[in-house]
Amino acid sequence: MAFQCQRDCYMKEFVTSVVSCCPAELKHEVNGKKETLKGFNVKLQDTILFPEGGGQPDDHGLIGDVPVLRVTRQGPEAIHFVGSPLEVGQEVQVQVDWERRFDHMQQHSGQHLITALADTLFGYKTTSWELGRQRSTIELDTPSVKPAQLQALEEAINEKIRVHVPVTVQLLSIDDPAVEKVRSRGLPDDHAGPIRIVDIEGVDANMCCGTHVSNLSQLQVIKLLGTEKGKKNKTNLIFLAGNRVLKYAEKSYSTERSLVALLKTGPDDHVDAVDKLQKSVKLLQKTNLSLLRDMAVLITQNFKNDPQRGNFFSLHKKEGDNEFMNIIANEINTEETLVFLTVGEEKGPGLFLLAGPSGRVADMGPRVLEMLQGKGAGKNGRFQGKANSLARRGEVEAFLQQHCKHHTSEEE
Repeated sequence: MAFQCQRDCYMKEFVTSVVSCCPAELKHEVNGKKETLKGFNVKLQDTILFPEGGGQPDDHGLIGDVPVLRVTRQGPEAIHFVGSPLEVGQEVQVQVDWERRFDHMQQHSGQHLITALADTLFGYKTTSWELGRQRSTIELDTPSVKPAQLQALEEAINEKIRVHVPVTVQLLSIDDPAVEKVRSRGLPDDHAGPIRIVDIEGVDANMCCGTHVSNLSQLQVIKLLGTEKGKKNKTNLIFLAGNRVLKYAEKSYSTERSLVALLKTGPDDHVDAVDKLQKSVKLLQKTNLSLLRDMAVLITQNFKNDPQRGNFFSLHKKEGDNEFMNIIANEINTEETLVFLTVGEEKGPGLFLLAGPSGRVADMGPRVLEMLQGKGAGKNGRFQGKANSLARRGEVEAFLQQHCKHHTSEEE
């Protein structure tokens, strides 16, 4: 069965009726977190909302005024997940999110064109592809693509776009001899009905369920951004088609203007300017670490020269690292003195080190870890790790001081 979205990829609104509506759940990610939504699976008499398939994501849109959050295919049926129930039998107007749909049409037709020409020009077969949110990737069955080949491929692609090559769709029965002549990576196990062929005139004929432009001119332009090493001696070719190229150019120009303001140089000098800045920062970091090490030694000498020093030493330093803390702990006689050190933001994340007599450190380390909401471990009189929050540092210090007083009174 071909859905209305496959018969007319340019239809933006459509009137149909509700066949069924059943309670359902949808698992999806929101800001990187997996959530389960409760809602309803709706079947319509027909639909202009494309169900995910053929490497193309699903459409979004509305059934009446109810947002459609996901569309999937089950055999010959399209299943629409919505948050509110719809009455079975009622007539509804379906609207597609056209910006999303047309973007998918441009990327998908662009993939067909790139795949066909990569094969024709160089014999590189496409083994899979991904239509991403910002860029798309074609996996080519070759260990590498030379820069000259990439340039020749891009020129050939855009030449086809400039000469307005038509794109047509045919429906053939599965036993039609013409089916054997078209490119295909196989049909899904639950395929039903006629075979859908997307034909780029004189370029490529391919089995495909997706939505496509009707003429290559509607792709506007395709930019091959480059390649990345793929898996198992394959190469990932990264591309943008149509409006994504315009958005990429706009974003790149905005970034360029920001860099001009920050670096005080023209675009052609940005790389050199950043290189100089990085070298300068590395030198400053090296100098800063050297000063911190010297400071650590002076801090411990000052403590050891204090006749009123006692048996507890505590220090927080916003700037510093594990080496800074370990220098202090090494310089102080931790067999007699309990040392508590932290570096980082005062109420934010940081690093900590607890050093002292082995038994006492082993006893107190887990409690310190708990109070700092951190992760760490200890042995041989050292307990150190990462603190998620140093907000309770004062409480930790008071706890350790109390422990030291209690230990001292027991010795007396």
